[in-house]
Amino acid sequence: MRRWIASESLIIHWSCLLIGLIACSNTPAHAESPASFDSSASDPVDGIPWPRFHGAMGYGNAGGGRLPTTWTEDDYVWSLNLGGTDVGSLVATENTVFLLDAKVERSRSNGSTSAGTIDFVAVDVATGQVKWRHSHPFVDRKRHSRNSPASTTPAIAGDRVFFAYGDAQGAYLYAYTLAGVPLWNRQLGPWTGVHGFGTSPMVSGSQVILFNSQQVDELERGQIAGQSHMMSFDIATGKDLWSTPLTATRPCYGVPSVFRPAAGPGPAGPPQLIAANKGNGMFGLDLTTGALLWSLPVFNKRCCSSPLIVGDLAIASCGSGGGGNYMSAVRIPQHVGDSPEEVFRISRGAGYVPTPAVKNSLIFTVSDNGIASCFDTADDGRLLWSQRIGGNFGASPIIVGEQLLLVSLEGKAHVTTASDRKSDLSEVNLSGRVGATPAFAAGRLLLRVGSQLHCLDCTDQQ
Repeated sequence: MRRWIASESLIIHWSCLLIGLIACSNTPAHAESPASFDSSASDPVDGIPWPRFHGAMGYGNAGGGRLPTTWTEDDYVWSLNLGGTDVGSLVATENTVFLLDAKVERSRSNGSTSAGTIDFVAVDVATGQVKWRHSHPFVDRKRHSRNSPASTTPAIAGDRVFFAYGDAQGAYLYAYTLAGVPLWNRQLGPWTGVHGFGTSPMVSGSQVILFNSQQVDELERGQIAGQSHMMSFDIATGKDLWSTPLTATRPCYGVPSVFRPAAGPGPAGPPQLIAANKGNGMFGLDLTTGALLWSLPVFNKRCCSSPLIVGDLAIASCGSGGGGNYMSAVRIPQHVGDSPEEVFRISRGAGYVPTPAVKNSLIFTVSDNGIASCFDTADDGRLLWSQRIGGNFGASPIIVGEQLLLVSLEGKAHVTTASDRKSDLSEVNLSGRVGATPAFAAGRLLLRVGSQLHCLDCTDQQ
């Protein structure tokens, strides 16, 4: 079913496209940048199978491996005590998994303010040994009970890895080599949000991109309204490339995706950065200049999951802790004169925090209250199956081979077939809370459970 959108609610900025095309010719090249690498590419040939939050393109699809339907702690290749229960998710090359951890020391008796370090950690995928650890000081303040000082996910490109965090004094972006050598860092100014910082970087070509979404609505006493921007930095130097102001409401934490328009009867537009928030709705920016190309106000609540590109559709969800979640699919305008169109909207089983996993035209969702579903994006979002599995969810589902993995906050792992038909569901007790989305590299599943990092062999030969 197609939803009709009133023309006066449509905000199109194709005039910015023409400006952006002119500006592209004046954008300086950065000879010192490494070879172009697009983090939206799904092919892991370059040795980076899980380069950003939720894997390549944010799809949560490992593309191979064989996930067992049940396992115990004796089946782990190795386990590492991280010393913390932070909810930052994992990224990995074939050799190394990267994550954030935090060490907190309370400085006030009421616990409203704390200080400590954000630790950037690299762990050997084969052995579970810590390769290196770098500590960065933070001064924290009150945040949501499910959040932590180290709640973001790094991003990998070429021989570099990037991460962001925020505290009471501002937001920060850091660049390291994969070997742990510091390259550059940026202080991005003050950051405001009641729930705490949670935005993760992504990489496309020579740019590191950060969705610096902040809060202006429902501020707590003493808080100052923030300013939201999509920000782009040179991958080699950390220098500003562009910064686009956005409509701020409450922080939206989704990691953007890249869409490249196909050739057609009219002039094709530039590559687009697709993102979602309450203030702008679903929107596209010129990837090179940051110019706002289009926006469609399809969301009435904040967006915490990451937008996905499936064919020519941009799919994202909005919601709240009190419910009212829904997922919207918008057809992306590709040529000058095209307009975005909301193609379908899904309310039943839509998630607020978890990002769906993608397999061809199928998307697999889990709602925050434990309803797993499969929808066909090629058939106007038709529901193919739905199953209540119970529990509460923050981690996003992922696909390993033909299996779908869903892990609840209570630490129950559920495995079923990633197909258009409902299949039997197995359950594994992981013996700890799970807020982080798993990663997959070198035939191994990497699970962050409580204070532990576990590695499970999922090779086809096991």
